Amino acid sequence: MYNAAIKVLEKITSFGYQAYIIGGYPRDLYLKRSSVDIDICTDATPMEIMNIFHEVITSSSEYGSVVISFEKIRFEITTFRRESKYINYRKPEKIEYIDSLEEDLKRRDFTINTLCIDKNGQEIDLLNAKSDLDNKIIRMVGNPKIRLKEDALRILRAIRFATILNFELEPVLKAYIKKYGALVRKLSKDRQREELDIIFSSPNKEYGIKLLCELRLADHLEIPKLKQAKITPSMIGTWAQLDVLHKFNFNVGERETIRQILELHDKDLLDTKVLYKYGLYACTLAAELKNVSKKELNEVYVKMPIHSKLDIQITPVEICEVLEKEPGSFLKELINDLEDKLLTGALKNTKESLIKYITKVYK
Repeated sequence: MYNAAIKVLEKITSFGYQAYIIGGYPRDLYLKRSSVDIDICTDATPMEIMNIFHEVITSSSEYGSVVISFEKIRFEITTFRRESKYINYRKPEKIEYIDSLEEDLKRRDFTINTLCIDKNGQEIDLLNAKSDLDNKIIRMVGNPKIRLKEDALRILRAIRFATILNFELEPVLKAYIKKYGALVRKLSKDRQREELDIIFSSPNKEYGIKLLCELRLADHLEIPKLKQAKITPSMIGTWAQLDVLHKFNFNVGERETIRQILELHDKDLLDTKVLYKYGLYACTLAAELKNVSKKELNEVYVKMPIHSKLDIQITPVEICEVLEKEPGSFLKELINDLEDKLLTGALKNTKESLIKYITKVYK
């Protein structure tokens, strides 16, 4: 990925433009962390980029960015720009293309994200990014009082970066986050959740949750139960504790898992019938909240004679043949009975044993 990115820089600069790798990749490379994508900045306009590269995935001249595919790798290329007058505490009303890297860096959020790499692989550090990376500090580029009011998302991004990098918030930035924290209410629920998902997924989530509560952001985000939430490894296990199904958008699978976790609160997770009904995944998430041994849970699950109806050693068609009956509603009750008897050990999961039981009880 890095070698391909350098080739992109070389291609852009061969046309007489400036081009640099910017943001997360140089930051993570400096910190010796893995990174999943590479962003590029340049003084070439989106139209000029589209004239250089033919495999354009998307383009947005409104925000000065083009997404290309180069050697089957996705790169976002953004034109140097100056932004003016933000609207709705989120987006600039207009942008102006410029030819100065330093001026472009000054519009970015935090100093740690302003480190650049040129086509020769050399680091360019115009805003002392490396100093803040060395000192593990999240510092706003420019005046936090102004920058946070421009774009409320920067409040949650600050918490996100502090969490995943285990960095401290610079004191002035921290003070203004606390002062202007209510601005996060201006963000859409989807944008709020995107940042919270990253925080709740981090191995360092305890620190992130502490910051969200300490800076009163949990209240502004309408998740006051976060203050009492138990720290668990899973993101969905965290969400399940917050009573937010009616506030945030979750997909069908997430909603069902959260519903199951809540139902499992008062159930015996080591009961084979409970494990069978809810499945190992939901029970494991619930076990994290109930201090139930996941090892013991897994051992019980592995020893269960069946894990779904498909494991029963007789099919509905075969049941009908034994009973000499056409398929009907009786099958549901009969199969439920088999499940119960198998899970409690009253029946062995062999065709012979099942036929004998069905013949005796239902014929």
